[in-house]
Amino acid sequence: MASLDGKVALVTGASRGIGAATAKALAKEGAAVVLAARGLDDCARHAAEITEAGGKAVAIKCDVGSLADWQELVDETAEMFGRLDILVNNAGMIDPIGHLEDTDPEEWARAVQVNYIGVYYGIRTAFPHIKANDGVIINISSGAAEHPHEGWSAYCSTKAGVAMLTQMVAHENEGSGFRIFGFRPGLVDTEMQAIIRASGMNPISKTTPADHRQPEAPAQVIAWLCGPDAADLNGQELSMANDAWLRERAGVPE
Repeated sequence: MASLDGKVALVTGASRGIGAATAKALAKEGAAVVLAARGLDDCARHAAEITEAGGKAVAIKCDVGSLADWQELVDETAEMFGRLDILVNNAGMIDPIGHLEDTDPEEWARAVQVNYIGVYYGIRTAFPHIKANDGVIINISSGAAEHPHEGWSAYCSTKAGVAMLTQMVAHENEGSGFRIFGFRPGLVDTEMQAIIRASGMNPISKTTPADHRQPEAPAQVIAWLCGPDAADLNGQELSMANDAWLRERAGVPE
């Protein structure tokens, strides 16, 4: 029996990268998966791959910066599958990259809407279902939550906000069967990293694809965190790069 048999998971930013790999990892562990993103075509393709492999998956379009989209997404998930147990808040954006005084205020505000308010919307709308099922929420975090990087004022600020939001939800629900984590995947070979390299700003832009893990590695850890073996880690900010014990417990090789 797979560790997530009978569970229903919702993954945002699932059209590519860590989100798509996470949806497939969760399905491999037995969960029915909803893949959500603004770009529906890629989500639908990944959902079809999961279905062809014997799993259950659907794609639903969602702009995580819209509360109405979130409510429709959660309601549709519950209607189709009868429950919701897992939420992976993965959707995010690195732009605008640039010194704060040079950034466009509307782009900066959009980053806050997607990276921070979108996570709040997701937790707020999914929470009644997930708490009732003693479920799991994983907020994709970053080392940028506590380390400033030149040109990343919006990204660093929003990730810091998400880290505190994770702690607040854990604090307010201490003692319940519900769990929430912040997870920092480290350097992963995704489209976001291509944008960072193209910017040429700060040392991270000088890294190469060879310096990065593939999305399947953090996806495996995320799937493990959603299972029963991670129950003792509730409320923590966990790092793929820094916590070797986490990789060992999740069975992810170096």
